[in-house]
Amino acid sequence: MAKELPKRSEVKEEYTWDLSAMFVSKEAWEEQLAACQSLTGELEAFEGKVTASAENLLTVLEKSADAEQKLELAFSYAERLFDQDQKNTAHQAMSQRMYTLYTDYSSRTAFIVPEILAADTDLLEQYLNEEPELALYRGQIREIQRRKAHSLSAEMEKLVAMTGEMAQVPDQVFSIISNADMVYPQITDENGETVRLSHGNFVPLEESADRRVRKDAFENFYSVYKQFANTLAGLYNGQVKQQIFYAKARNYPSTLEAAVDANNVPSKVYYNLVETVNKNMDKMHRYVRLRKKCLGVDELHMYDIYTPMIADVAKKIPFEEAKETVLKALAPLGEDYVSKVKEGFESRWLDVYENEGKRSGAYSAGAYGAHPYVLLNHNDTLDNMFTLAHEMGHAMHSYYSNENQPYIYAGYKIFVAEVASTCNEILLMEYLLANTEDQKERAYLLNHYLDSFKGTVYRQTMFAEYEMRSNAMVENGENLTAENLCALYLELNKKYYGPDMVSDEEISYEWARIPHFYYNFYVYQYATSFSAAVAIAHEILEKGAPAVERYKEFLSGGCSKSPVELLKMVGINMEEATPIQNALDVFGEVLDEIETLI
Repeated sequence: MAKELPKRSEVKEEYTWDLSAMFVSKEAWEEQLAACQSLTGELEAFEGKVTASAENLLTVLEKSADAEQKLELAFSYAERLFDQDQKNTAHQAMSQRMYTLYTDYSSRTAFIVPEILAADTDLLEQYLNEEPELALYRGQIREIQRRKAHSLSAEMEKLVAMTGEMAQVPDQVFSIISNADMVYPQITDENGETVRLSHGNFVPLEESADRRVRKDAFENFYSVYKQFANTLAGLYNGQVKQQIFYAKARNYPSTLEAAVDANNVPSKVYYNLVETVNKNMDKMHRYVRLRKKCLGVDELHMYDIYTPMIADVAKKIPFEEAKETVLKALAPLGEDYVSKVKEGFESRWLDVYENEGKRSGAYSAGAYGAHPYVLLNHNDTLDNMFTLAHEMGHAMHSYYSNENQPYIYAGYKIFVAEVASTCNEILLMEYLLANTEDQKERAYLLNHYLDSFKGTVYRQTMFAEYEMRSNAMVENGENLTAENLCALYLELNKKYYGPDMVSDEEISYEWARIPHFYYNFYVYQYATSFSAAVAIAHEILEKGAPAVERYKEFLSGGCSKSPVELLKMVGINMEEATPIQNALDVFGEVLDEIETLI
């Protein structure tokens, strides 16, 4: 009989999160929603009068911050309840209600930013000088003004806002086709059992030690995308065209410039990444040759890219052991950092094991006014231990920012969001490497390290280059078709994986299954964050306390400075190629070592 997942009520309390730090009861949550509605009504009374006086401006900024903080906490409570058991209809309703409330708040207060933008800069400066309490909001006002050249009149802003739901159509339809309409073929797994391919089992099947299984999964999976390629190309073409519409409407020279400016990141950061990775293709090609050698194949195919290079030396790592190992690995970050992580472990910040209806994957979610929460689906593997370290990195970033910044400056930008999580992973890797004398285990760990570089720096940069070039094609008057997108993707795949990899025809359709291509130049940030984290982790290990203090200042920064300026606090200038090159040099050093062990 198949083993069934436990029901939520059957999971030991110590392995579930305690949401009472946000609200002690649903009644308290309801009271918060009522307060939010009241604040929204009070804000509406200021329409047309936001900048009529310094007092008005202060009141509007204070009340909107209060309302948004309350909404965020209420939203987090509803989402954590929903994610712990998505079959619970009461929690489904709470989640849906929060989305409705957010939309209502946004539409009823949409006048605030346009009115601040319409105000004369000298008048705003006068208000800042005459009302001392406005000093707190100087950075917020400057961030609004920063994008003034790309803002429109109130009427035009309203019109552009009205296109928002329509603009989501390409992403929504892609998701429906990919997750609901596509029917994937069945294959026979290594145990002789028939399994139907899915998004969830594709990569695990590609990790199989049985090459026949990998090949069958690869060819059958992509055959479906080939079948839908023309439709998916049309959707992606529509996605790019709506990005072009918004870029032109807001006076940006390109979709790329518009996307990075939203996070206050210079476009040269994007170009530096692509250019530097392109200059280091020799290392990626060495990795591919090593993989070919380790697998002992005459030809290396794209269906050989996920299976472990080193014969499996993995062992079970129980959750309690994983926690202890992570705490030891994070010791270089200092006693206060480690004690706070330990507090998270002991005070039920985490929801650990899978249960019926629980959301898949892992994440950290923090709302101002309560400690962060971490969702896991722990399975006692090495990867799961790294996931624990990763998510606690996110949690600690949120904790430090929330503790040291007022609400309006606490939320850090996506550009730096993966730095703290990846830094923890690298510290864990370095700890494990320093504490093993078994050559085979060391090679296994180094292989894990290499695969992190391959998947996060090279692969995400390849995606970033694909986005950059496909957007440029439309900006230059070319329509995107299945044929030219497949040609572009296959060209990039050959360039990144090199001559020792057979770039099978099926891989030319991979662009059609990547949801991130609907996220508007998002993926490059994985590669930049990973590169920054490599530098930070090694600096901490080499220089100790001074480096740790700089790092904690970065963690405490929230969005009080631009993402690039925050990273400069730890000596990293992402406007230069150096951080990317230094990270890729580490990749080369790991290659050097593993080549001597195999």
